[in-house]
Amino acid sequence: MRSTEAPRPLRWWALIATALGLGACTLTKPLPDSTASSAQPATSPSLEPSTARAVAALPKPAQAGDWTSYRIQAATRLVAANPSMSYMGDVPEPLLAIPVLEIELNRDGSVRRINVQRVPHQAKDTVQLAIDAVNRAAPFGDVSHLPRPWKFSEVFLFNDDRHFKPRTLDQ
Repeated sequence: MRSTEAPRPLRWWALIATALGLGACTLTKPLPDSTASSAQPATSPSLEPSTARAVAALPKPAQAGDWTSYRIQAATRLVAANPSMSYMGDVPEPLLAIPVLEIELNRDGSVRRINVQRVPHQAKDTVQLAIDAVNRAAPFGDVSHLPRPWKFSEVFLFNDDRHFKPRTLDQ
């Protein structure tokens, strides 16, 4: 008897294709100012700013040779900059939410603009969690040597605890 269910990698690509193709409404979100409270873990909103843990300073990003390497470096940096909001284990099924962001960069790798490509049907707050995570991880490294446009998309896989894993690291 044949199974009608696609293998897991094919299901993920179908999900991503659907997210980018059918649900591709683009909203531009303004970037919030960076403050000490943005480093506060999302799981502890009641902490006062003076007691909030600051995210350790991230090392200067290496120069990636191509966009594939750059995306992997950026995804790794997202996890490193957001240790209390990310996970690296297996992706649970079903996921709580899957927001998709397009990150447009300046020459130096700082964030120029973030476009929301997919807003999940439930847990819409995960879009802002993903945007905040991107801002904490920036800058992502010089892109002046890479072909334009200087932008990439990242799919955020949120579990029930509202912790994310970048899809780039799940391949």
